[in-house]
Amino acid sequence: MKKIIYTKLAPQPIGPYNQAVYYKNAYEHTLYTSGQIAIDPSTGDLKIDDLKEETHLVMKHLESLLTQVGMTFEHVLKTTIFLSDMANFATVNEVYGSYFREETAPARETVEVANLPKYVNVEISLIAKHEI
Repeated sequence: MKKIIYTKLAPQPIGPYNQAVYYKNAYEHTLYTSGQIAIDPSTGDLKIDDLKEETHLVMKHLESLLTQVGMTFEHVLKTTIFLSDMANFATVNEVYGSYFREETAPARETVEVANLPKYVNVEISLIAKHEI
């Protein structure tokens, strides 16, 4: 069963997509999130002046989506990090790493791209799974 996940604690979609999709069957529950960027959901303002603050806000958006389906960062299987500049890797990695335990951290790729939505510095998406 496919269920659309929505929370006011993450930015509202600005196109034909949803914040996340939750797939549930008799054996497992899987969450697929859209890429999250540093938009303050209460004001709609971008928060991109401080890279650490920006990354924390992105991770908080992801956490709010996980919470909607009873999951935590411990359930995350894979993340994708998009950076506007690979020179930001160490800073983003430091903040990102604070949300995971090293021994159970998910698989991940980090790529530099030419541009990101609204010209942010970082965008992150994830896939999480909870077995029944």
